[in-house]
Amino acid sequence: MNINETQSQPRDIMHYESDIWAIADLLLAASVKQSDFPAYMMPFFALMMLEGRMLNAMKLVEEEEGLTVKDNPEDFKEAFIDRDCGYNEYIVMQGKTLQNICNNDKTFEQDFTSYLSEFDPTLKKLLGIERGKDEKKFLNMDYYVAELRSKKILLSVITAWSKIDLSPYDNSAITTLEEHIKRKWADISASTAGEQYTPDDIISLIADIVATKVTKPKNQNIHVYDPTCGGANLLFGVADRLHTQAGYQNIHTWGSEYNDALYALAAIESRFRSHSHIHYGNTLTTAPFIDKDFDVIVANPPYGTKWSGYEKEIKNDQKGQFPGGLPAVSDGQLLFMQHILWKLAGGGIAVEVHNGSTLFSGDAGSGESNIRKYIFDHDWVEAIIQMPQNEFFNTGIYTYLWIMNKEKPFERKNKVALIDGSNLWKPLKKSKGDKRREMTDKHREAIVKALTDFVPSDICKIFDREHFYYNKQSLTLTEISEEGRYVEQTVCPDGKAFAIKKPVSLTIGEDVYDDLSLLTPDDIKAIAKRVTSERQELAVSVKTEDDGVYAFLPERCTIIHTDKDGKEHDLGCGAFSFKASVNKKQVVVHKIAIEPFLTSDYEIIPHHMDEHENQCEVEAFMQKYLFKPYVLGKNVVGVELNFNKEFYVPEKIDNVNDVMEEIRSLNNELMGIIL
Repeated sequence: MNINETQSQPRDIMHYESDIWAIADLLLAASVKQSDFPAYMMPFFALMMLEGRMLNAMKLVEEEEGLTVKDNPEDFKEAFIDRDCGYNEYIVMQGKTLQNICNNDKTFEQDFTSYLSEFDPTLKKLLGIERGKDEKKFLNMDYYVAELRSKKILLSVITAWSKIDLSPYDNSAITTLEEHIKRKWADISASTAGEQYTPDDIISLIADIVATKVTKPKNQNIHVYDPTCGGANLLFGVADRLHTQAGYQNIHTWGSEYNDALYALAAIESRFRSHSHIHYGNTLTTAPFIDKDFDVIVANPPYGTKWSGYEKEIKNDQKGQFPGGLPAVSDGQLLFMQHILWKLAGGGIAVEVHNGSTLFSGDAGSGESNIRKYIFDHDWVEAIIQMPQNEFFNTGIYTYLWIMNKEKPFERKNKVALIDGSNLWKPLKKSKGDKRREMTDKHREAIVKALTDFVPSDICKIFDREHFYYNKQSLTLTEISEEGRYVEQTVCPDGKAFAIKKPVSLTIGEDVYDDLSLLTPDDIKAIAKRVTSERQELAVSVKTEDDGVYAFLPERCTIIHTDKDGKEHDLGCGAFSFKASVNKKQVVVHKIAIEPFLTSDYEIIPHHMDEHENQCEVEAFMQKYLFKPYVLGKNVVGVELNFNKEFYVPEKIDNVNDVMEEIRSLNNELMGIIL
């Protein structure tokens, strides 16, 4: 039994907002910058949460063990310590809370110091009490206590915090207040992408989805993991809902977090839960719980966070976390997606919150596209759900839930559902940062039904997974002239450059070289460089001893040959290049080359899973849509998803007669005003 289940929640925890504002006023009056308010508040917020949890644990000892501090002090202490939820002599055995301590300003300093010193070593470490020189700060309590003391407001701040009773609230409600503190003044969630916060309505939706997908009996152990758990509101929120609403009896929670303060908050909460494990460290480089697979994985990984700081470790990973490849260092979401699939047990379910970049960022052959292709090749994507805009506290953009399943039911093999929940919302009465909308029970039920039914509907479309694949076929085109000719067709059928032999003069733009034998090696190099760099901008012509004149017209890239009889021949499209050979005695310009005019291009072509069929479709596409000579190059297969395209609804255009009638009506109305 979790200790936060001992009491039902009273009113909305946000009724403490005015008390938080009062604390902020104290900090402001002491010249603390508003952007630093959360750092000053979080240690004491954790302290009140911790005190409330301990008071709840004491009640459980009384109810379940029949012991009291007054009548059975030693037995009570032993029973409390056996719960392994942390210990503080002041709170448990002496019954002193912060509110008691603050009632006597004369003894406050001594009592408060003793109060903090009575926490057990693990809790001291998380709170940042009596921290050693080289130890992690975590919540850094000692520092902020010293700062408040130096500003002469320590008693006032602690007194204000002591009036905030968090004991009746569960972790989900508490993290709502926590997020309010961070968002209100520092906007941490927006400026620090690593601190994502998932609102209650989305947690409920994720829990509802998970409950429909977990196939284990409800009396067996269910292992839930969040590799980017933050303060663990998503992890514990889903676990609590699976227990209280779906009836799963034995839920083990596992989380990992790299942010000092958020890890401390999650670790403190985990002390008051059965079978809860929170790991400190970079999930991608430390790979926590390496020998364990999980039944349920939920995550809201950071958006747009660079992983360049640990690029070497990622690239040298030997654990097999990233078999699909690596994305651009500017965003690590697809690294977490691969880590999650690596840790997901067969038959397990993963639900991940992402922004749109994981759907379509990166061209075919890029790291992002290759990762998507790897995941789709293994048929691990069951559904993707688009959330409404303005649903999250820290961003107004569209977000998406990826539903991942390594053992999809037979009828869903090679199928992917796209569910559009973007219009399933109601406005909040009061905005919370960027969060202006929320999903009601009815909205969540519609999404869960669409996923459960897995049939086309107004909000759901079912696709074969190959629908999201495409060929990016590179090719080399040979430009053709107005008469439909190209150089290979006329003078160089083997595709090699055609040599104009025995040239006697060369004209480049307005520059004329009447006697090529007078050119020095440096002249030849300069001309060759100019022709190469400007050949499609300058008209060039070459006169030969016996074949007349070859002219290159850059506006059409066309080669015109005027023979010795004055007759013009269209040789097609091409480009000049200048070449010369030098013997021991003199410089001799012996040829001017015409090269085929070729351009690099690519075509996006639908993909077929069968390799032979796919090649046939590529060739059929080329024959149908290309009218110039071409040579096929490398074909790269990409994968991307586009909700806007799949759920596009054409704008309705008014009937012309209706528009004309409206114009006549307005005209008559205007005439009436004038008259």
